[in-house]
Amino acid sequence: MIIVAVLRGGVGDEHDVSLKTGLAVLRKLEGTQFKTLDVYIDRAGVWHVRGVSLPPQRALSAVDVVFNALHGAYGEDGGVQRELERLGVPYTGPKPGPAALAMNKALSKDMLAAEGVLVPRYVRLGVSHDLERKAIEVWQTFPQPSIVKPMNSGSSVGVALVKTYPELMQAIKNAFNYSKDVMIEEYIRGAEATVGVIDGFRGAHTYALPPVEIVLPKTCEIFDYNAKYSGETTERCPGAFTRAQTEALEEAARTVHKKLGLRHYSRSDFIVTPKGPYFLEANSLPGLTESSLVPKSLDAVGASMDEFLAHVISLALEKKK
Repeated sequence: MIIVAVLRGGVGDEHDVSLKTGLAVLRKLEGTQFKTLDVYIDRAGVWHVRGVSLPPQRALSAVDVVFNALHGAYGEDGGVQRELERLGVPYTGPKPGPAALAMNKALSKDMLAAEGVLVPRYVRLGVSHDLERKAIEVWQTFPQPSIVKPMNSGSSVGVALVKTYPELMQAIKNAFNYSKDVMIEEYIRGAEATVGVIDGFRGAHTYALPPVEIVLPKTCEIFDYNAKYSGETTERCPGAFTRAQTEALEEAARTVHKKLGLRHYSRSDFIVTPKGPYFLEANSLPGLTESSLVPKSLDAVGASMDEFLAHVISLALEKKK
């Protein structure tokens, strides 16, 4: 029997979301051809198995493959991937380099813009003694309203729509709580959409799941952390997009996945406009809870989570051969 270690928790701001993703994976793998090992990583980065703290090499000493259910810092930025590479254990999700690239919103946008993918204009700010002067510069020269977000974070943590200079300054300071660099991005008006892709699924080299349309509650203008986890947002799959919009979204998601070097599966977020879909960011390890978007997309095409998980684990194990 194949032993699958499910990594969950982690050091970042998405610790709690990762716990839920990991638990969903563990539950779905129960009673299948896989035997699971629940590996909890606490907020300090200490690994635990059955309540006992262990170094990574001991925690994974008897496993065949790792299912990486971590999100955000350490889990999606190349940190845990480097650890797993050092230990020589096969694992799901991206390799270290592509993981770090996908987490860096500026670098990933630059790379994809060079490939013809539409991306919003942005400026990048680092911590400096003249931050206020730079913020004034941005306010005077950049289209407003704008979106402020941490450069390296997920789950829309620290993301804000700003319409006044005081809001801009406050949002920048808040975003620095989550990342050492901050992105100020053009606010693109349009329909929110997200598209998952899976490698080698159903005979396709890169299979695109149907786009999910994200309909925000009237109290929210953007898909921020509150909208994402309040339970008030409506997610339609398939979304109410035209055939041309659907094809453009699916092609853009495949391009993001391939050009960033991601593997096994990913999910990319877009704003749909008359010009086409604008790429916002890539999720190299998207959430897999019952309320997450990839499972909803799988359900829309008649695929089960069991089928998906078995497929992804088989992809990770293939690399071992």
